[in-house]
Amino acid sequence: MVPTTETGRRRANGPPPGNRRVVLMRPQPNPGRVTGHISIKRRKSGDQFYVKYRLPNGRQVQRRLGPAWTGPGRPPAGHYTRRTAREALQAILADARRGTLAGMETTGATFADAGAEYLRYVEQVKKIDPATVKDYRGVIDGYLLPEFGPRPLEAITPDSIDAYKERLIAEGRLSARVIVRHLTVLHGVFKRAKRVWGLAENPASADLVERPKVVYTGEFQTLSRDELELLAGAAADPQDAAIYLTAAFTGLRQGELLALRWRDVDFVAGLVHVRRNYTDRREKMPKGKRVRSVPMTPDVIDALGRLKGREHFVGDDDLVFVNTVGSYLDAWALRRRFYRALEAAELPRVRFHDLRHHFGSGAITCLDPHAVQSYMGHQHYSTTQRYLHHKPRREDAAALHEAFGGASEPVASALASEG
Repeated sequence: MVPTTETGRRRANGPPPGNRRVVLMRPQPNPGRVTGHISIKRRKSGDQFYVKYRLPNGRQVQRRLGPAWTGPGRPPAGHYTRRTAREALQAILADARRGTLAGMETTGATFADAGAEYLRYVEQVKKIDPATVKDYRGVIDGYLLPEFGPRPLEAITPDSIDAYKERLIAEGRLSARVIVRHLTVLHGVFKRAKRVWGLAENPASADLVERPKVVYTGEFQTLSRDELELLAGAAADPQDAAIYLTAAFTGLRQGELLALRWRDVDFVAGLVHVRRNYTDRREKMPKGKRVRSVPMTPDVIDALGRLKGREHFVGDDDLVFVNTVGSYLDAWALRRRFYRALEAAELPRVRFHDLRHHFGSGAITCLDPHAVQSYMGHQHYSTTQRYLHHKPRREDAAALHEAFGGASEPVASALASEG
């Protein structure tokens, strides 16, 4: 059809010569550039290749590719050379440009949504200890929501979490141990988000965000045998004296002492069975969720034997350490009386928990460390290792002397005379 109007003729034949106009076309929405690079990071398990890439929507992703191989010959299965790591990156970028890369879809959830779901999950499904839930809630409400709350889950990257960690370190208000707990909670939130919303990666993974180093000095203060006797003598009553001695010679935690019942005290076998723990006004399983048995020394047998001779509250189901109506002792009141007894006996101010350290540092001198771990209910052997510097090393010194050849008698005599 031939256009008949002036406008139609112009459309068909273009603008007349000498009257051309430059028409600026509105740019069409094009996807952003997809770029990326590889890097090697040192980890405890060895050097690892990481890929970091930008998706068309601007989101940046960093994830571990696999262990790096820098030796000669063909790499073991699952390891990457720099060439194969670049090839893996190019495959990822190609999928991202085609829109077929797993994880490019958005979840539609914010960090606030994920935080609320995580707290619901650990409290109602996992049924973890209420005190732990309270701690998690404090971290999320007090720190993580102000930092990440309204942000989409996909927008929170390992770099942003690392920046949060570095800022907390620079501020110096929180210890390294507390900062690690923040990262642990973040990891839990994103782990749950992967399950609920199909999030592609956990940006708080330890592979992506390095944890601050937590150093345990192993230093603590304990009382000597004579000082313990002075403490017991200054106790407000025989029951307090018994609880101080039991704590020092069995290593039971305060909550485990408060939950101890007479059926847990086996005078015939000479054992205390640790079955329950009383904290936050509720009784529960001991820390680590494990029942254990601890041998009773003669001091503990004598102290508990005298307590067993009282008039009331000596049945199997009765508590060993009770208030005036046979119920649980108040933990705060017990600690206050403990400090008053220390002051009355003119002893250094130590914590009630240091009575447990007295047991650990004493037991390690004569028992296998793994036995000490069992008696103290440590979940990890590394916790028991804090007591190892109390263990005598005379045998080790003799073994080293022999390993290095030792000094002959004439040489040893000459060194002694020169000294």
